[in-house]
Amino acid sequence: MVIRHLKPADWQEWLRMRQTLWDDTPVQKHETEMQDILNNVDAPVFVAERPDGRLGGFVEGGLRKYAEGCDTSPVGYIESWYVDADLRRQGVGGALIRAMEAWARERGLREVASDTWMENETSIAAHKRLGYEEVERMVCFVKKLT
Repeated sequence: MVIRHLKPADWQEWLRMRQTLWDDTPVQKHETEMQDILNNVDAPVFVAERPDGRLGGFVEGGLRKYAEGCDTSPVGYIESWYVDADLRRQGVGGALIRAMEAWARERGLREVASDTWMENETSIAAHKRLGYEEVERMVCFVKKLT
């Protein structure tokens, strides 16, 4: 498995994986977000390339001025992380995260943060296996103003 930066030719495979991760998001919204990511020099995307050239996972990263539990600013942030089901528990996810961490180190960052849903026990366990410490749980609210 090769971990590398996303290439323009990876668009359809990246879209496939994003649709699997967020199956309730319309394709057009995915494509708009993907284009925004590609236009942002501070938003790396690393992919796991299978021996046959297809992709099997990705991590989208970025910079945030603040993240819960962090002492420095800015911090690297794992915005999204996905590995195809047939490749899970084989080190692919960890390799993707290490690529993101290396990107952050190259920029002089001292921390990388992430988040996941409280009920996503698989993601929580994966983060912990890679040395990430849970620092907070929260409930978010919104009120639409009319």
